[in-house]
Amino acid sequence: MADKHPTLQLIATSASVIGGVLALASLAATQIERSKKNKPGLVKCTSKEVGSEVWSGDVTPEYDVVVVGGGTAGCALASRLSEDPNIRVLLLEAGGSGKILPFSLIPGGYSKLFKTEHEFALRTVEQQDGRDRFWPRAKMLGGCSAINAMMFHQGAPTDYDEWAQSGEEGAEQWAFKNFQKYFLKFEKFNPHASSPDVDASLRGASGPIDIGFFGNFSQVAQTFVKTCVNLGIPKTNDFNTAAGTLGVSRVLTYINDKGQRVSTEAAYLTPAVLSRPNLKVATHAHVTKMLVEDVLDGDKKVKRAVGVEFCEKKGGVRYRVKARREVVLSAGAVHTPHILLLSGIGPAAHLAAHNIPLTHDLPGVGQHLMDHAVVNVIYQVQPGLSLNWLRSLSFVDKMRQIAALLQWKTSGTGPLTSNIAEAAAFVKTTDPHLFPKSEFPTDVKDHSSGADAPDLEFYASPFSWKQHGEVDHPSDESICLGAVLLRPESTGSITLKSADPFDPPIIDPNYLSTQNDIAVLARGLRILLRIGHADPFSTLLDPPSSRSPDIDNTLSPSSSDSQLESLIRSRVETLYHPTSSARMAPLKDGGVVDAYLRVHGVQGLRVADASVFPTIVAGHTAAPSIAVGEKAADIIKESI
Repeated sequence: MADKHPTLQLIATSASVIGGVLALASLAATQIERSKKNKPGLVKCTSKEVGSEVWSGDVTPEYDVVVVGGGTAGCALASRLSEDPNIRVLLLEAGGSGKILPFSLIPGGYSKLFKTEHEFALRTVEQQDGRDRFWPRAKMLGGCSAINAMMFHQGAPTDYDEWAQSGEEGAEQWAFKNFQKYFLKFEKFNPHASSPDVDASLRGASGPIDIGFFGNFSQVAQTFVKTCVNLGIPKTNDFNTAAGTLGVSRVLTYINDKGQRVSTEAAYLTPAVLSRPNLKVATHAHVTKMLVEDVLDGDKKVKRAVGVEFCEKKGGVRYRVKARREVVLSAGAVHTPHILLLSGIGPAAHLAAHNIPLTHDLPGVGQHLMDHAVVNVIYQVQPGLSLNWLRSLSFVDKMRQIAALLQWKTSGTGPLTSNIAEAAAFVKTTDPHLFPKSEFPTDVKDHSSGADAPDLEFYASPFSWKQHGEVDHPSDESICLGAVLLRPESTGSITLKSADPFDPPIIDPNYLSTQNDIAVLARGLRILLRIGHADPFSTLLDPPSSRSPDIDNTLSPSSSDSQLESLIRSRVETLYHPTSSARMAPLKDGGVVDAYLRVHGVQGLRVADASVFPTIVAGHTAAPSIAVGEKAADIIKESI
């Protein structure tokens, strides 16, 4: 029998490999077939039915509304606008479809799309430690909803009440009691046996986007929740109600009952929607500038957006389309201000420095950039707890990966349905129970939006990583706990590198420019280290086999302030949440749009994406971005 065993192993291994290849081939074929079914309404930007060549002399096609950017908000906006058959809508997207990409569809696979043709691979300028940062931004329909960690979270209710306090006409419509309906409008909550205590009556029931608890829930995440409760962070059943967001829980995700990611493209640009005769979705359309003209409004000359110019690639043929009613920028917090600047809308001196003719002097464009900075603590754990093997190149782990793929393909379950950050906790750094004066004698400023609003988030992941996977992860058997600065004092900017629309903008998040930001993150790290040393979480840890500076098992909650500050400065990264670079605020306060999302000083031009957030929300930005898209559609419908 001994000489037959290797043969049996080879047969079993070959069967697994063949099964995995067949699963991938089946998945790819299914996605390609779906893309064919979606063909009505989805065309390349070079199609003559989309726009006219700039110098051709042909009649330029005209739409009622041109939406620039088919991302998280843009897909929602275009879909809702086209519900009215009398509104002709064109949606322009720089990338292609995300629905045909297996690594977008598989929840745990999205990082495989980083630095590919489906992602802009942007980088910041060097930060205070002398290192630049990778800033992933999706280049596909669905935008970052197609490559994010799928964490459904609204933010704190008082975040939106704060938005409503600008004093501008219409600002009150952004208060939580008025804006909440747009969250409920897009939600379709799926009750799940593992979390029966969620009050379904407080969740949306018939929206296009599935939310629920269908993703993986690892032992790491489960133990994190229990340990947080033991340390005094209350357990909550739902972060997303009027009661507020403080507490710890398993994370609701944008994953459906088949174990698949639900991007805004998948939810809003269904075959039925794409078949609408009044909706055209043009892919691979890189917008180079907006077309703005001087027009008469009564007896007064005003600026008005009248169309858009775009092309497929650098050096390619330029096309134009006209907008009878509105141009709406939904290109995100990086590309929306970039397009505005390229169009001559922004700070006059900055535009002059790049020889861009001034269309409208608007100093706030690209300013007040906000982002959630995150610092991870990395623990080595007992064998079998980490999911790092899903990224391993070893032969044994490749076999495990194939088995996981087959499990996902056949049942929609298993480790590939992990949303990476499977559990989260939201706290206030001024909470005297978590941060008693005896242990935290130095005060920090409370920048939360209200008494029940957090300024710190913690999350637990069964994976570990460093610098977004750009360098090797510290250990095959390691996991991450993260501390997120939810309400930073530091703000940055988006500015031009050149007048070439294919040159990426200069991104400066200006992380940790104030001592208070560092102090808040230091408090967060002390709690994460306390979690790591407390039961039951401490029972998961395994002594590290080496003294790698990336493994924090021996790092103490009583570490010195200087030690923690050094760690924070060297490890701080983006949580992929840039906002507020074309913020909704009065012109005198550096605002770019008013409470109706209209760009100050330019008629027929609005912005609808995370760049309009007056201040960043204390939570994850996908849900409020979708809600902004939903609300923008109602605002525009009412104005037409």
